[in-house]
Amino acid sequence: MKEIILASASPRRRQLLKEMGYSFSVIESNYKEVAFSDNPVETVLTFSRKKAQSVYDTVKNNDTVIIGCDTVVYFNGKILGKPKDREDAINMLSSLSDNTHRVVSGFTVIFGGKTVSDYEITKVVFNPLTIKQIEDYVDTKNPLDKAGAYGIQDGFLVKEYFGSYTNIVGFPTEKIGKVLKEILNG
Repeated sequence: MKEIILASASPRRRQLLKEMGYSFSVIESNYKEVAFSDNPVETVLTFSRKKAQSVYDTVKNNDTVIIGCDTVVYFNGKILGKPKDREDAINMLSSLSDNTHRVVSGFTVIFGGKTVSDYEITKVVFNPLTIKQIEDYVDTKNPLDKAGAYGIQDGFLVKEYFGSYTNIVGFPTEKIGKVLKEILNG
C-alpha cells in the first residue's frame, strides 16, 4: 500500500479522508496563502498545488501520495477566505444571510512525478439570520478557521445546497476518491 500524506491541518479534511477508508499521515503545508486573483477556481487550484508541492518537496518520495486542498466561499464577485477576526466573521455571515453563494474547493494529488488537480463547486443558500444568531455563533469560535466563516456541519445556517456536501465541508470526497482509486490501483 502506498503511503498517503494529507497536506492539511484541517480536522474536517482528516475526518473525511478517514471516512473514505484510507490510512494516512498528516504533514501541514508551510505554504502561506496570499490573495492574487478574484477567480475562485484559479485561486483554489493554485493554493492546493502549492500546498501539495511544499509537502512533496519536504518528503521527496515518488512512492508517496500527497493530497493538498483549498476551499473558498465566492459571493458577489468576491472570495471569502477565513475571517481575520470576530468582526470579519460577523460581517461575512451578515452578508451571506438569506443569500446564495458558491463554495469552491480545489485539490491536488501528487504521486510518482505526476500532478492531478481538479475542483468542485457547490451552490449554497443561507437561511435568514438575526444579528444575535450570528454573534452567538461567532462567539463559539467555530467559524474562525473556516472559509466564509461557517461550517455546514454546524446546522442552522444553510437552507439548502445543490451539489456536493463534502465539498462544502472542504474536501470533495467524490472527486478525490476517483483520483485516489486511479492512482492506487493503477
